[in-house]
Amino acid sequence: MTDYKCFEVRRAGSWSGAFDLCVMRYDDRFLRRKVVTTVHDETVLIDLEHTTSLDHGDALVLEDGRFIEVIAAEEPLLEISGADLVKLAWHVGNRHTPCQIETQRLLIQADPVIGHMLEHLGATVNAVSEPFTPEGGAYGHGRTHAHEHVHTAHDHAHGHDH
Repeated sequence: MTDYKCFEVRRAGSWSGAFDLCVMRYDDRFLRRKVVTTVHDETVLIDLEHTTSLDHGDALVLEDGRFIEVIAAEEPLLEISGADLVKLAWHVGNRHTPCQIETQRLLIQADPVIGHMLEHLGATVNAVSEPFTPEGGAYGHGRTHAHEHVHTAHDHAHGHDH
């Protein structure tokens, strides 16, 4: 039996006053229905209408209206740096790899194959352990399923109906 139930998420900046925290890795923050454990060892059944990507600072809204803050956990990552960071970012994006983009570096999940490829392109690649908060997609908040088709203004302007 779970201690709490959550049917709603509030995005970072749209809420305040968490009474507990839930620390989750990137892959675990993409969910629809899941039981999670808070830092105070309470269990929460998350049961959302749609699969949702939770970001650092979002809140799980409990049935009684209280909030549990979502915290991005430290996890093994690759830190990518180099003279042509834009080119390196393009190669990461071309492989549909989630990427946290910063001024002086990129962070990706620890993938030795992509790390090796980036080294061949002149990148410096270092293993680090940090919270992972990659960029969201171009057509909405966070991630989507690989085969989900989203209608855009571009589709409607050009008469495309999928």
